[in-house]
Amino acid sequence: MRIIADLHVHTGYSRATSREMTLENMALWAARKGIDLLGTGDFTHPAHMAAIEEKLEPAEPGLYVLSGVSGPAASVRYMLTAEVSNIYRQDGRTRKIHTLIFVPSVEAARRLNSTLAALGNIRSDGRPIFGFSARDLVKIVLDASDEAMVVPAHAWTPWFSIFGSRSGFDSIEECFGEWSPRIRAIETGLSSDPPMNRRISALDGITLISNSDAHSPSKLGREANVLDCGLDYRSVTSALSGEGPGRLLYTIEYYPEEGKYHYDGHRGCGVLYAPKRTREMEGRCLVCGAEVTVGVMSRVEELADRSEEEVAAMDVPARRLVPLQEILAEVLGRGPATKAVTKEYLRLVDEAGGEFALLLDMDRDDIEKMAGPRVAEAVSRVRSGRINVRPGFDGEFGKISIFDPLEPPLPKPPPQPTLF
Repeated sequence: MRIIADLHVHTGYSRATSREMTLENMALWAARKGIDLLGTGDFTHPAHMAAIEEKLEPAEPGLYVLSGVSGPAASVRYMLTAEVSNIYRQDGRTRKIHTLIFVPSVEAARRLNSTLAALGNIRSDGRPIFGFSARDLVKIVLDASDEAMVVPAHAWTPWFSIFGSRSGFDSIEECFGEWSPRIRAIETGLSSDPPMNRRISALDGITLISNSDAHSPSKLGREANVLDCGLDYRSVTSALSGEGPGRLLYTIEYYPEEGKYHYDGHRGCGVLYAPKRTREMEGRCLVCGAEVTVGVMSRVEELADRSEEEVAAMDVPARRLVPLQEILAEVLGRGPATKAVTKEYLRLVDEAGGEFALLLDMDRDDIEKMAGPRVAEAVSRVRSGRINVRPGFDGEFGKISIFDPLEPPLPKPPPQPTLF
């Protein structure tokens, strides 16, 4: 069966996260999006773990559902997930690694939380910080449950990731040592996509997954995984690990240029560099002379042993999308969070049966009947990559435009006939 899964989210217990990120609100928005399986996020935080135990009840093996809820939200399944941060010294450098953890049961989460509480402060942040190594983390997680899964999060982000330019490593083995065979997947993050990652042949045996890392409900599903597998924990994690019999059909991707660390630059001076320009400038800002933040594209090129042309000939399963609210914002000329955009968004997802049903599956003619020719044209352009993107850099998201302001407007549809 087809399962759309978003397994990296945060709750109101994480810093810089909306208080609206509760289990109830997340399930409501997951249903609007068309997400079948959602991570709980933040199960290491005692208050959120208490909410999980109070509000979720077992469904299929290793999965949970909101208790006492009816309507679309009742169909959304939860899997126990968390993200942790490890900051430590290795080989004379400070390393800052963020890692996703999936566990098969509340009991396994309790065991893990008990161990982590003795090693650091798990109450101050839904994404707790520890001073031990990523290698030690894998051992601790697997001691809590051998069925647990450990996944490097947003693998290329400069500051907090396994391959980040500021504090990462050059390989999985360098980071995880003897535990490397247990790393079966990495999360590509918003600023990279699977084709970029496939330029590194050392990742050929690694499944490339994508998740939203959402800090507010409307951001759920901006990246996700489309799986063909059974609806239970073991089937899902086996598919994510590439160990079958289920499989990852494809990932739903942000345009990586829209991610806030795609290119290099210095936000304070408004300086944006492509990788070649960064090398020409020896990594220095043209305005102030300080070091620029080296982004994901440069880091991929640094480690790559394949060209973009070689990867283009490979079958890399990924579909790039622009969230429907962003599409409507451009069509209506309003902000994504305005009442006009929100009203039209809710109407369309209700009629279409979910955002992904419209963006992924619906024929153009059906979209035009429901939403008008301009929305239909916008979705068509997004699907085929006919858009313009100003790349993100140094913590600033990129900017997408689907329509050129100078192009002629689309013809208006003919008026509907009336009885008289």
